[in-house]
Amino acid sequence: MVSHQRMLIASAVVLGILLALAGCSGGGNNSVNNSSDQPNGNGTVMLTVSDPPTCGSSSNGPFLHVWVTITDVKINASSSAGDSDSGWIDLTPNLKSTPQQVDLLGAASNQCFLATLGSVALQPGTYQQMRVILADNTAVPANNHCATTPASANCVVLSADGSSHVLNLSSESKTGIKIPAGQLAGGQFTIANGQTKDLDIDFDACASIITEGNGSFRLKPTLHAGEVSTVSSSISGKLVDNATGQPIVGGKAIVALEQPTAGIDRVILQTTPDALGNFVFCPVAAGTYDVVAVAVSGAGVSYAATVTLNVVPGNALGNVPMNAVTGANTGEGSIIGMVTTASLSAPIAADITVSALQTVGNVQVTIPVARQVSATVILATAPLPACPANTDCGNYTVDLPGVSPTVGTFSSNNTSYAQGAVGPAAYLVEAQAFVPGSGGTTDCSPNAITTPPQAVTPGNITNAPPLALTGCQ
Repeated sequence: MVSHQRMLIASAVVLGILLALAGCSGGGNNSVNNSSDQPNGNGTVMLTVSDPPTCGSSSNGPFLHVWVTITDVKINASSSAGDSDSGWIDLTPNLKSTPQQVDLLGAASNQCFLATLGSVALQPGTYQQMRVILADNTAVPANNHCATTPASANCVVLSADGSSHVLNLSSESKTGIKIPAGQLAGGQFTIANGQTKDLDIDFDACASIITEGNGSFRLKPTLHAGEVSTVSSSISGKLVDNATGQPIVGGKAIVALEQPTAGIDRVILQTTPDALGNFVFCPVAAGTYDVVAVAVSGAGVSYAATVTLNVVPGNALGNVPMNAVTGANTGEGSIIGMVTTASLSAPIAADITVSALQTVGNVQVTIPVARQVSATVILATAPLPACPANTDCGNYTVDLPGVSPTVGTFSSNNTSYAQGAVGPAAYLVEAQAFVPGSGGTTDCSPNAITTPPQAVTPGNITNAPPLALTGCQ
């Protein structure tokens, strides 16, 4: 069964990558010179890193700090370029001699950014892929913040006891963390002669760390990047109990910023409201988003998810109504199940992202898992005694509202929300597979599968059928 701690850990790692990415905005071809004294006629990119976290100690998460050491960022005009293909442009040549160690759970400035990596002169063009490269753990930087034994360049610091633990990498220190076109806002970054643009990289630290069976921590990075505006680039709001108009007392809440991809709302950013219910996503790349919120009070009362559709950056949602579950049992329901992985002829391990989906109009919306401090559950399949024959497997638990979502379409005049249908909530559980330690390469064929609809009621457990992924590497 996936533990709450594992989910929290996944979140923390994601934050680390965000910082790395901020240095990633880019050039156009091998002839590009990225020094600050490039000739006139190029564009200029201001690089930043941000991450509104959900898994830090301030939100009762498992981490005090997540330190990562960034050694390089590259960009390519080709969306299909492989790790060793031509066309990769070095955007941060200064980091090779002076790597930068960043706390992904550090405090952001009032301009929303965790770090500003400076400006880069770029040849005009369109770029569709990036890589963020982290230092090998043996390459310990000067003024190292990781108090591990042996010393390491990347680490997590636990909230429970302040202990430091190595954050294990694989290809992140060689080929880099991948940011494909699908994780670039609008599918690409374009700059013209004389333009100055702000490019921000967001690493979802709270969905990027896996806790291994031996208690060690490993990075499974999830990140996004996109052009932002330093003015009017936020989306904000306040979660309130719809019956009282007051903030939800105690407990836990998660708010996710999502965009549809192939009919499924994928999480772009996620954050935790403060004690008064206020939340903000900042900065946000241009586009149209759906905002999805879930909450559980300190008394264990669960709330239906509230979905606000068609929100653009620069807007405040005002009060976002959360409808408490009523009746004899007001707690969350749970779905438990197993994911199995196999190649064509034998068991094989994979990293898995598990998401709970509810239908809103013609889109499947990802419903965050409030108590587990993320919108998704992260696990790694392994050879376990409970696995079916010829598979590796992993178990998951997702705690969810046992009612249908409250839905409204954003209006600057006053968004109107409608409560969902009465009765059990229907969910699909989706499993997406990734090659372990690959920096984000998808795995298995198909890469993602879902269960049939699962009925969830408050306070009860639903046993889902196994999700069997095959054709894995």
